[in-house]
Amino acid sequence: MVKHADLPRNDTGIETALGVLKQRFGEQLQTGQAIREQHGHTTTWIENQPPDAVVFPASTQEVSDIVTVCAQHDVPVIPFGTGTSLEGHVNAPAGGVCIDVSRMDRVVEVNQGDLDCRVQPGVTREALNTHLRDQGLFFPIDPGANASLGGMAATNASGTNAVRYGTMKDNVLAVEAVMADGRIIRTGTRARKSSAGYDLTRLLVGSEGTLCVITEITLQLQGIPEAISAASCSFASVDAACQTVMSVIQYGLPVARIELLDETTVNAVNAYSKLSLPETPLLLLEFHGTEASVAEQAEIFGALSEEHGGIGYQATATTEERNRLWQARHDAYWAMLQYRSGAQGIATDVCVPISRLADCVGEAQAKAADLSLVAPILGHAGDGNFHVSLLVDMSNAEELERAAGYVSWLNDLAISMDGTCTGEHGIGQGKRPYLVKELGEATLVMSAIKLALDPQNIMNPGKVLQ
Repeated sequence: MVKHADLPRNDTGIETALGVLKQRFGEQLQTGQAIREQHGHTTTWIENQPPDAVVFPASTQEVSDIVTVCAQHDVPVIPFGTGTSLEGHVNAPAGGVCIDVSRMDRVVEVNQGDLDCRVQPGVTREALNTHLRDQGLFFPIDPGANASLGGMAATNASGTNAVRYGTMKDNVLAVEAVMADGRIIRTGTRARKSSAGYDLTRLLVGSEGTLCVITEITLQLQGIPEAISAASCSFASVDAACQTVMSVIQYGLPVARIELLDETTVNAVNAYSKLSLPETPLLLLEFHGTEASVAEQAEIFGALSEEHGGIGYQATATTEERNRLWQARHDAYWAMLQYRSGAQGIATDVCVPISRLADCVGEAQAKAADLSLVAPILGHAGDGNFHVSLLVDMSNAEELERAAGYVSWLNDLAISMDGTCTGEHGIGQGKRPYLVKELGEATLVMSAIKLALDPQNIMNPGKVLQ
């Protein structure tokens, strides 16, 4: 496991705050070892650093009460949604109190005519879409995991639909948040645009719990398309697949999803999901619109893929087949773990300008081969964002060192291509060393904002900046 240094602990303050919170919240506060480790757990290779207690608030006011007590005693606060983040976001390197918002799981209101809704942070994306289905609406941001919407806002999540519908920052109209001193603020209204003051919504979306605890989100929704069609197309090389993606984006084809799977990933998916896809680089696509527009999009893509040697192009409008393909894509992580028995997956992501995608993926594959690493690649190719899931024997120190070197090299490669060290995983603990490399002096401005809003550094310390 990658170890991150523990930060200085305020043992006296923690003990005092826990005593106050226990009196206030009773059984809503838990200190058992198992539940604390569960809330320090990360789904990657970063060591577990559990909090001293986990509190389950049921309202914004209760979150405010918790943060106020922690501020009074200089105790760290770590927000927790479903724990699916990948860069150590929910670890507690200085101990402290984890605020688990899973009981704040109410859809507050849906405004069908305005295509928006308000939700509490514990609502998951699947639960929201189930709630919306009968009203002909859906929320398009789909990071794969059934993450909480509060966590998705905090990490600026995106996923397979981002090429058409954007990321969380493009779909959050406003948030209600508890700041580091316990104040409750609202950053905006339901209006689709505003010139009123600083854009606090976008400041807090993506702040990874280091500035506030998000307690309510106002979301922009979409109408369920009249027609949806899925397609798959195989290629002789990753380069040919990436060149096709570039052609699609440059043509302006409004694809809803365009996902890249390299041959190793396709092999793993076939075995896990009982599919028979050609085991060469693959693009999975989805088209949204009217019956006529979906058919036209599928036809245009077929022509574009043919120019780059695409083979076995198949489009389907049947719900069963479409769901089967996308379920296999969402199960790719678990498929990869089975691909190398006994290995642990080390997931990392980078994002580059679309014109550099083929170069970056090609170099990533070559470097993994040079280091004798098993490194399946898949990605949201329409955004230039891809993931490498290194399959590593964690008991092999030498292999683990090679993997760590590869992750560092890949981050630097993306930055050198005018890209970013993370397209959607966030910085957390794992990517902190690369933020300054990527943004330079801008990180000093971030530090000034952090100091102004959280002078005690109690909000998720040890993440993003310090």
